[in-house]
Amino acid sequence: MGLKFLLIPLFCLLVVMVAAEPVRRPHLQIRGLYGGFPGQIFARGQTLADYGVNAVWIGSGRLNHDEIARLKAAGARVFAEFNTLHEAGYLRDHPDAAPIGPDGEVCPPPDGWQGICPTHPGYRRYRMEAFRAVLRDFAVDGIWLDYHHAHAAWERAEPILPDTCFCPRCLAAFERETGRDLPEQPIRDRSRLLLGPLRREWIDWRCRVLTDWVREFHAIRNETRPQALLGTFHCPWSDTERDGALRNQLHIDLRAQARYLDVFSPMPYHARFGHAQEPEWISRQVRWLGQYLGIRGEPGERLRIWPIVQLSDWGEPVPVEQIETVLDHGTRPPATGVIVFAWGGLHPNWAKVEAIGRFYRAVAASAR
Repeated sequence: MGLKFLLIPLFCLLVVMVAAEPVRRPHLQIRGLYGGFPGQIFARGQTLADYGVNAVWIGSGRLNHDEIARLKAAGARVFAEFNTLHEAGYLRDHPDAAPIGPDGEVCPPPDGWQGICPTHPGYRRYRMEAFRAVLRDFAVDGIWLDYHHAHAAWERAEPILPDTCFCPRCLAAFERETGRDLPEQPIRDRSRLLLGPLRREWIDWRCRVLTDWVREFHAIRNETRPQALLGTFHCPWSDTERDGALRNQLHIDLRAQARYLDVFSPMPYHARFGHAQEPEWISRQVRWLGQYLGIRGEPGERLRIWPIVQLSDWGEPVPVEQIETVLDHGTRPPATGVIVFAWGGLHPNWAKVEAIGRFYRAVAASAR
């Protein structure tokens, strides 16, 4: 009996010691912030190193030479985020770039997320020129594609995934590039054919269209700033979730795009996507991606995975007490970097910034 009572506190002590063991991530290269210049850190008389941060992502429209220089002087790499297929303002002067639904009518923006037809030549040229300008004009260490998917609202617990685009331009391109002649019928009838007997050919073609954008972005990067990394922020679903919606609705072919990319940044926003009490969902999705693409998170691999995880409140709140757990799951192999979303929602709650700093400093120390 006496031995039993002696062992119980000893066991409790061991549990506490294990729980207090700092997280070790010697493989982690990137400890990032997403959402703009973190000027609030500097305003406190502190540095990025005080919070373990060594990378910052900024929207391409908000890049600033002085801020880039200050971040680099502080030891950080600077990456641009680039909007590919969600520049809704383009429709004001080019309404023919709006995606068309199976009924032959303009497809309304689901939940306010306005996509653009990916075969519109003027829009593609507009985005490629803007992409080139970012790389030419700013000393960024890389550029990440964002919103590179079909017209949809997937960033919510219950996504809205309409079928598009069935404009005459898309239908003609499908015929020309596949050699498949469609009957001279109204769009409503032809879309029924494309979503029925020809569905696989149609989806494969749509995926090739979006992949070809990535091919051109890759070529521009090589011509303009070849040392910069090319990454993508993308839907974190597996290839079988929601009836294969990653390819079938969003038209994202990760394996095909991998030929042109350096880094994949899945977006497993656990609180936003219905997993508020299940942060282990994050590491599960990242692990699937590594298996799917053959990425192990080992030194010397060409492809890398740096997930972006949700720490600011969007949908369900993310409490301060959950931050270490979220970052723990976001930094497990095959991930070799992690990015936190999003600075604008984090800095008003400085306790969250401090929690991020504690984790980042600990993993930075373990990498030395």
